[in-house]
Amino acid sequence: MTSSSLQTNLRSEVREILHLAVPLASAQVAQSATGFVDTVMMGRLGAENLAAGGLASLTFFALLSSASGAVMGVSPLVAEAFGSGKRSRIELITRQGFWLSLILTIPMMLITGNMGSFMLQTGQAPKTVELATSYLNVMLWGFFPALGFAMLRGVVSALSQAQPVMTIVIAGTVVNIIGNYALGFGHFGLPRLELAGLAISSTVSLWVMFLALAIYTLKHEKLKQYRFYQGLHRLNSRTLRELIWVGLPIGISSAFEIGLFTTITYLMGALGTEVLAAHQIVFQTVFVIFMVPLGMSFAITARVGQLQGKNDYASIRQSGFLSIGLGAAFMVLMTAILLLFPQQVIGMYINVQDPVNANVVAIALPILFVASIVQVLDSLQKTALGGLYGIQDTRMPMLLNIVSYWMIGLPIGYFLGFKLGMSGTGLWIGQSIGVAIAACIFIWRFHKLTHLKRRPKLKLVDR
Repeated sequence: MTSSSLQTNLRSEVREILHLAVPLASAQVAQSATGFVDTVMMGRLGAENLAAGGLASLTFFALLSSASGAVMGVSPLVAEAFGSGKRSRIELITRQGFWLSLILTIPMMLITGNMGSFMLQTGQAPKTVELATSYLNVMLWGFFPALGFAMLRGVVSALSQAQPVMTIVIAGTVVNIIGNYALGFGHFGLPRLELAGLAISSTVSLWVMFLALAIYTLKHEKLKQYRFYQGLHRLNSRTLRELIWVGLPIGISSAFEIGLFTTITYLMGALGTEVLAAHQIVFQTVFVIFMVPLGMSFAITARVGQLQGKNDYASIRQSGFLSIGLGAAFMVLMTAILLLFPQQVIGMYINVQDPVNANVVAIALPILFVASIVQVLDSLQKTALGGLYGIQDTRMPMLLNIVSYWMIGLPIGYFLGFKLGMSGTGLWIGQSIGVAIAACIFIWRFHKLTHLKRRPKLKLVDR
């Protein structure tokens, strides 16, 4: 291949990646804006509401991420079928994706509805638990639409029709913001429900996004050819098992990853309300930023899956590493902004000039510094992981996640935070070390599995 043709090929692949990544990353940012807006409004309700709401929202997100990861098994399977031109298989996988979403919803709702006693057992303040429970008891009704939306997003991404996802998520975010203002603070003649009001608004927005995406799949010119909803009542155990085979390790991996951050949050709560509030400020900030590489990860899973269906192994490797590089470049820019403007970042949530908030600001600043540094590494691990999922390599990454985060990151964080007295900063350093190790391992594994000499084995990675 000549230098000119190589450049043309690279430009073409970058366009293909961005065609998927831009709407998906934008949608993730817009969706995370729901949590961002909630956090800002929680802060306006006071530090106690901020701490309780942050704990509750992260708990819900941890459970949702685990279940969403499992249903995301539809994306590489649909993408592979699309690359191979197997329409009936695409339809069958999607139908069973709905069933899997429903099956997972039931235990998630039961767990969420009984989190109060667990929170008390972990040393959270009774008032914090009371407020958090009022939030979770409403949010549990948002599980099915959230899972259904995640599943359909995986399908349309795999079919290269992800552009309207961004518009739908933005619409849902607008609904949430208006609802927060009305129900959280008692405007437009509605009662002031505070945290419960924010939860009602978030739940409604989840239903709006799910129904809008379902209608889109029915009406879009290139999607209505697929009979997703015909025979929806029929359960196909073989396909469902296949979805679970690919998706369950993704769900478990997501559970352990977000589980680490959730555990860290609970440990922050044990260190005090001010530490928890500072942690919530930093976590919510980096969480919004992280949505870009997460969207990139979804995109590369779909793109690699399509290429695998076409048996284009050289492009699989090229596409994966291009995505990893694009995600890292974005995060370098974000890291610079966080390091240059820490006071302004914290000031989005609380009044940094108010002496009442002085301790929270003092705790948040070093945590924000650590979180800023690790952003590039977090992007590397997530985009590399998306490439691995695209070739349906899900089990080994799951095990590597557990080792990196739970056997290395958490013990180090606990030792630094509690034994060496570094408090919240120590906990963040520990989890950052876990992220760094995961990034190195996932990139190495993607390199190993996609090396041209090993390409015939790609389809057998996880089977």
